[in-house]
Amino acid sequence: MSIVVDYPTFTNARAHLKDVLDSNARGITVTVGRDEQVSAVVPAERLREYFFRTVSPRVRLMREDGRVIALMDERPFVSEGADIEGALGDLALTLREYADDWEERLQHAPNHSQQWAIVQLVKLSTDDELREWFRRGGE
Repeated sequence: MSIVVDYPTFTNARAHLKDVLDSNARGITVTVGRDEQVSAVVPAERLREYFFRTVSPRVRLMREDGRVIALMDERPFVSEGADIEGALGDLALTLREYADDWEERLQHAPNHSQQWAIVQLVKLSTDDELREWFRRGGE
């Protein structure tokens, strides 16, 4: 069974861009074909909310030498701050830097290739939304 493609070519989608975006605004996912690839146009906030609910942050906080350490269990992200807010703010910054590096060079590395969802969540979130994800996100 093949995927139903709403717009089989990029040219077709471009000619109907208003319809693509109007459908998207109504919550409809639109597909666009280009060569052998099919892409989905999805409302960014819906995608962010999905990742917020399904990607577990697994953040653990601990105190060490008067500082707060924030680390993500089973992930290579650690930050620190004078207090919880500082540590979580620094963790958000660390994830933003990682997302940039991931897009530039890490996405094809075997030990980083599975981080796509975290990168998308980071790119689609404000710092406040990331701090909320650290506290309440995931399954």
